[in-house]
Amino acid sequence: MILVGPGASGKSTWAAERFAADLIVSSDRLRALVGAGEDDLAASADAFALLEEVVAQRIGRQLTTVIDTLGLDRERRLRWLGLARAAGMPCVAVGFDTPADECRRRNRSRLQRIPADALTSQLRSWTAVKKALPAEGYDDVLQPAVVRVVPSAFVEAGAAAQRQEESPTGLRFGLQLSSYTHKAGRAGTASWIREVATRAEAAGFDAIYVMDHFRQIPQVGRAWDDFLESWTTLGYLAACTSRARLGTLVSGITYRNVAHLGKIAATLDVLSGGRAVCGVGLAWFEAEHKAYGWAFPPVGERYALLEDALQLLPVLWGPGNKPFHGAVLDVPDTTCYPRPLQERLPLLVGGSGPRTLRLAARHADAVNVFGDVAQVRKRVGYLREFSTSVEVSHLSTTLVGKDRRDVDELVAQLRPRNQDPARYAATVNAGTVADQIGRFRELSEAGVAEVMISLPSLDTLENAGEVISAFRR
Repeated sequence: MILVGPGASGKSTWAAERFAADLIVSSDRLRALVGAGEDDLAASADAFALLEEVVAQRIGRQLTTVIDTLGLDRERRLRWLGLARAAGMPCVAVGFDTPADECRRRNRSRLQRIPADALTSQLRSWTAVKKALPAEGYDDVLQPAVVRVVPSAFVEAGAAAQRQEESPTGLRFGLQLSSYTHKAGRAGTASWIREVATRAEAAGFDAIYVMDHFRQIPQVGRAWDDFLESWTTLGYLAACTSRARLGTLVSGITYRNVAHLGKIAATLDVLSGGRAVCGVGLAWFEAEHKAYGWAFPPVGERYALLEDALQLLPVLWGPGNKPFHGAVLDVPDTTCYPRPLQERLPLLVGGSGPRTLRLAARHADAVNVFGDVAQVRKRVGYLREFSTSVEVSHLSTTLVGKDRRDVDELVAQLRPRNQDPARYAATVNAGTVADQIGRFRELSEAGVAEVMISLPSLDTLENAGEVISAFRR
């Protein structure tokens, strides 16, 4: 983003109000770095040489970069535009067409004034530059206004949030627990997870889901991070909660004897008062299998196992002890008492591919998918070609701030040290309460009945509760 305009037109103030300081490359700040202060004109050449190097390095790393200088030099502007194009990044110019009298008035109030003749020269240059900007090839030429840079997931969120305000729709919310790292340490894990569950129910979450792994996955943390076994954790959560449904998201079909899995799920349903959900999936974490000495069959064999499991589990949960003979599973006696309290214990399949969607359409009660609104809409459309009754849920990482400032502070606090804040914000869908209301309304309109969210910080549980309340009217 190239800020263009004469001195005292408001560029630095505008940028500081809208962008984190680390994203702004300012010629004045660099003049202070290499000289005696921001007004040290003798240091200008060195400051601009350093600015060029910083801009080139940041754009080369595809980092969000706001160039805060006069921007009146066409050669420099086009050089920055060229760097952005080479890096595959969009480039936007923001023109500050502040009236000349206002620029002069602001300049007079400064402690360090721009020389009057220099400001007059800049104002004259701006008259020609503002006419040239639209033809220089930027992705857009903007006028300064109240704007926010948000992840693409929130571009249409404002209108969607307004629709939710005017015509509310219902939506269920599940909290996914994907990490057990916390300040209380191993000895405090039981009390910590009880507190999380209590807060989740108080915030309005309809369900609590846990990942079914035996060590932390690389997308979330390190293999040696504390990580609880899923179904044991759900049994504990059954005693810690009174209302929320409880399930895995999802159990790898290779991890357990399937008949044993059915017995575990039935037990949880009885002990939780009929609140169990049995999530199953293809299993993908090959390194985990190798670490524990488990076979990791080819994908075709795992699909066959998953399809048999989806047919065997309802038989186990039903009356009697009739045998089951599937393509790869053979269970001579399906005795499973006590039976689940639910007439049909829900089977949820995790996955977004066509083969998984067809499998869910034939045998499951719900399917959990990933992706943005457009991808979800496409997947729901494909699923509906095979079934109109299978419910669709959606999982995403979600960082909820109370307002814009809170979002920025959370991103700064949580992002990995070497990751661009804008890129991290997009990865975790960082947005305000209003942003998230809009995003989830769009997912609801795409055909989603339940959203499951993984919070990068459980300190934001109550913020998530504000989002949930918008779908309870």
